[in-house]
Amino acid sequence: MKTAVWYRNEDVRIEERPVPRPAPGEYLLRIEASGICGSDVMEWYRLPKAPLVLGHEIAGTVEATGKGLSGLAPGDRVVVTHHVPCNTCRACLGGHHSTCDTLRSTKLDPGGFCEFARVPALQADRGTLRIPDSVSFEDATFAEPLACVLHGLERARFRPGASVAVLGSGITGLLFVALARALGAGPVFATDVVPWRREAALRFGADAAIPADDDVPARLREANDGRGADLVAVCTAALPALRQGMEAAGRGATVLLFAPTEPGIEVPVPLWPLWRDDVTLTTAYAGAPRDLVTALDLIRARRLPVSGMITHRLPLDRAAEGFRLVAAGRESIKVVLFP
Repeated sequence: MKTAVWYRNEDVRIEERPVPRPAPGEYLLRIEASGICGSDVMEWYRLPKAPLVLGHEIAGTVEATGKGLSGLAPGDRVVVTHHVPCNTCRACLGGHHSTCDTLRSTKLDPGGFCEFARVPALQADRGTLRIPDSVSFEDATFAEPLACVLHGLERARFRPGASVAVLGSGITGLLFVALARALGAGPVFATDVVPWRREAALRFGADAAIPADDDVPARLREANDGRGADLVAVCTAALPALRQGMEAAGRGATVLLFAPTEPGIEVPVPLWPLWRDDVTLTTAYAGAPRDLVTALDLIRARRLPVSGMITHRLPLDRAAEGFRLVAAGRESIKVVLFP
């Protein structure tokens, strides 16, 4: 089968690899669509493990099943997540599924940027959902990233009517904008350094889009009746945005640090104003199976215009081009590969 193998962002090669065979309890997935995630181009994280077959925003068709697998059959249209929790450890039982050691170690074989993938038994059991007939394969690829955003809003204690500021209008930021609007947020504000990304934020539900190199906290308060935001989602690892996020928070607000920075990065925290205004700093990583279920339900109900976020649809042979687009972050919002 054809496989897109990542050596670095500027070196993605199409190589031939054998089609994996499903063992008992597993299944073979024919990949119909696979989205390129922003984390796929984080070289500081990926390079030590290269070469890699990446891809975890996957939708496809069950091609074959291993012995003993029930509930799935060849021809079924499914979305599958690469990371699944054990549901039995202390972290899972405490509701912190994304910190489960099993979740952090599970993956598909060999990944999502190829023609076929072997889905291990654990993902077959609790990480696979049937795609509704009304949902396309490309729209279904949004289930995994949207599940992560749902987990982030939960961690940030989102409530209807809250004012929301989203710093960074890449695909994750736009999903935050659209989801906050769909769930009944009050005014939604977005920032970005790229003008057309700010325009995209307005299309997908933001009430105002502020240039990231402007005085974001001051501009936000001007547009929000003099108040800071109730919820700030920092969806970029740019250090100025981290500082802006803390300064843009209103009284009693939550600042969600969603985008990861490289290890070793330290940012000064203004403890006095955060303490005085009862501001909470929190983080969010990944999503739980229930978030995946909710995400697919929202996509089925068309509460978010995910299809309109896809700017590039490419065959697997053009995976290198797709990675360059995502790494540059200037000409694309969402790139989806079609093996």
